[in-house]
Amino acid sequence: MKKLVTFPIIFLVCSLGSAQSPIATLTNNSLHCNANISIMVKDLQSGKTLHSHNASNSFVPASTVKLITTATALEVLGADYRFKTTLEIEGIISADSVLQGNLIIYGSGDPTLGSSKLGNINFLNDWISAVRKAGIKQINGNIIANASVYDTEGINPKWLWEDMGNYFGAGAYGISYKDNTFEMELRSGAVGTTPEIVKITPNIPELTFKNYLRSTTIRFDSAYFYGAPFVNERSIYGEIPANRPSFKIKGDIPRPGLVLARDLAWKLKSSGISVTGIATDEAGVSGRRTVIYTHLSPKLTEIIQEINSNSNNHFAEHLFRHLALQSGIQASSPEAVKRINAFWKSKGLPVDELFLYDGSGLSTVNAVSANFFVSLLSYMDKSSNNSVFRASLPVAGKSGTIRNFLKGTSLEGRVQAKSGTISRVRAYAGYINTNGNRFAFAVIVNNPNSTSTIETRKKIEEFLIRAQY
Repeated sequence: MKKLVTFPIIFLVCSLGSAQSPIATLTNNSLHCNANISIMVKDLQSGKTLHSHNASNSFVPASTVKLITTATALEVLGADYRFKTTLEIEGIISADSVLQGNLIIYGSGDPTLGSSKLGNINFLNDWISAVRKAGIKQINGNIIANASVYDTEGINPKWLWEDMGNYFGAGAYGISYKDNTFEMELRSGAVGTTPEIVKITPNIPELTFKNYLRSTTIRFDSAYFYGAPFVNERSIYGEIPANRPSFKIKGDIPRPGLVLARDLAWKLKSSGISVTGIATDEAGVSGRRTVIYTHLSPKLTEIIQEINSNSNNHFAEHLFRHLALQSGIQASSPEAVKRINAFWKSKGLPVDELFLYDGSGLSTVNAVSANFFVSLLSYMDKSSNNSVFRASLPVAGKSGTIRNFLKGTSLEGRVQAKSGTISRVRAYAGYINTNGNRFAFAVIVNNPNSTSTIETRKKIEEFLIRAQY
C-alpha cells in the first residue's frame, strides 16, 4: 500500500516547480525525474555564473566532445596547420628513367585524401605529375602505403560493437582515403526476403560479406555493418525497405591504405608509367628514402569547420590521434588523451571533471561536466584563435547540426553551439549572443524517461529561452 501512495507523490514533486525557475523547467518534470543533468551558463564579460545545476558532475557528452578536440588542436597546432602526405622513392632512378625501387606513400593521418567533404578529390592527378617531374617513366618495384605514423588500432576500443564497421565509426589510420567509406548498392525484394548485393564502390575485391539483412515495410535505412579493422569480412544486419530496385547503404573501408595504393598504381599505369610490382599496405620500408612530392591538406581552419558544423566523426578522430604526434611518438588514442589532459591542466581547467577516451564523442564512457565545457569556452573566448573557433560552430536555426535547434524562437541566429546526440544522451555547449552580451553555456542530459531525446531537446530549448540574460 505504501508503494501505491509514494509513486504519485514522487511524480508530483517531479512535475511541480517548472514555473519556479528556468532550471526547474528542465529538471523538474516527469521526463527528467531520473535523468542525470549538468547545467551551467556564464556571463563572459563579468565572469558571473547565472545558472548552475550539478555543474561539476560529469556525464556522457556525446558529440560535444568535438569542442575539446578542435579547441585543443587550434591551440596546439595553430589555425594554419596542414596534414602532410609525402611521395617518397626508395631506390635509384636510372639514366633511362626507371625507378629501381619502391614508390612510397607516407601518411601523417590526413583525413581529407579523396574526401567528398573537403579538399581536392582529384589529387592523384597532382601525384602523377610529381612522379613525371621526378623523371620516372617506369617503376621496377612496389607501390607501398606506409601508415605507421599511427598505431594499428584504427577503431577506438571504447566504442560500441554497433559502431564498428559503419561509415560513422570508420577507423582512423596513418593513411585514410575516401572518408574510409564504401557505398553498397542493394536490390530488395518482397517483405521477408534477403536483399541482393549489387556492387560496392570503390571496388574492394577481397572484401566479403555475410548478409543477414531483411526486406521489410520500413521506409528508411536501418542496416548495420559489423567488422574489425584490417579484417576483410563484414556482416550486415538490420532492415531496408522492400521492393527497391536500388537502395544504397554505407560501411567503412577496412584497409584504406591498400585502396589508395591500388588507385595510385592504376593511375600510374593508365598515364603510361608502368609498374612491375604490386600495390600493398604491408611491406616495410627499410632503405634510404627521398621525398619527391609533399601533399598538403586544407588548413586546420577548414577541417574544424567540417568537424564542428557537420559533426564529422572521421575527421575528429584523425585530429584527436594526430595530437599525440606532437609528443614525438606514434599516434594512439591513449597518448592523445594524455596530451589533451596535460594541455588543459596547464591552462588551469578542471581536468578532474574530464574523462576522455575518444575525439568524436562516440564512446559512451566519455564523461564531461558542464563546468569543464564552460571553462573551455571561456578560455577560447579570450584566445587568439577565438574568431576561428567561433566560426566553426553552427548557428542555431540556421546551419549545421543545429539548423533546427531554437528555430523560430527569440534565440534563432543568436546561439553558436555544438550538439551531441547518442542513445539516451542529448547535450549542447557553446555561446549565446543576445542584448549585446556574450555567454557561454553547456547542458548535458543523460537517461531521460523516453527512448527518444526529441522531447529533451525541447526542454533544453525552453530552458535557454527562459534563462535570464
